[in-house]
Amino acid sequence: MASKFYAIVIGAGTGTGSAAARRFAKSYPVVLMARSPASYQDAVDGINASGGKAVGVSADASDPASLGVAFARIRDELLPGHRLAAAVYNVGANFKRAPFLETKVEDFDWSIGGNARGFFLFAQQTIPLLLESVDASPPYPPTLIATGATASMRGGAHCAGFAAGMVARRSIAQSLAREFGPKGVHVAHAVIDGVIDLPRTKEYNVNGGAEDGKLDPDAIAESYWHLHTQHRSAFTQELDLRPYVEKF
Repeated sequence: MASKFYAIVIGAGTGTGSAAARRFAKSYPVVLMARSPASYQDAVDGINASGGKAVGVSADASDPASLGVAFARIRDELLPGHRLAAAVYNVGANFKRAPFLETKVEDFDWSIGGNARGFFLFAQQTIPLLLESVDASPPYPPTLIATGATASMRGGAHCAGFAAGMVARRSIAQSLAREFGPKGVHVAHAVIDGVIDLPRTKEYNVNGGAEDGKLDPDAIAESYWHLHTQHRSAFTQELDLRPYVEKF
């Protein structure tokens, strides 16, 4: 395991976030971040029990003060002397289907806060750290990955609030890639186009119940790891993932 670099995953609950943390923990100490320890503690315990190193930090992605305190704690207390190799933004806010005229402004604001503002603030914390790692001989190019969704690409009926936040997240990722790619930081956006296989989606009838008709979180995590390991002569800015039977 690398001793001087670490990875961080925010939005590290059950599913893509915890799967990404487990995958990156095979090579780095990993920080799992969410608003509540209930979201990350099981994954932290599992990684440590399997021989990796993981720590959990509570923070609200949409609150700059909360993020600032969390990153100071990582720097000064949890992983002093380590540099950031990879950061994954996996926060998902307000996936609520509702007719537009019944959508509450609070729900719209919640989506913008978690899906766009949160990514903006997380990137402001992580980009300087990733830039510092460019010349520090990391095993792979310093990487920032944002988890997107079908709504990142197009708005759907009853999804105006969610789509607004996710489209904004995608645009921020594009802007960051164009600004910081030439400086050696790989910024990538992943469109997750389908239902992820989670405990709460077990009973969902997706793609006619076809085997592997939902996205496997561990398979998503492998794709994230692949993005991180890409040579800088062949960066992927956007990756779209969906089950083989998903219509698109």
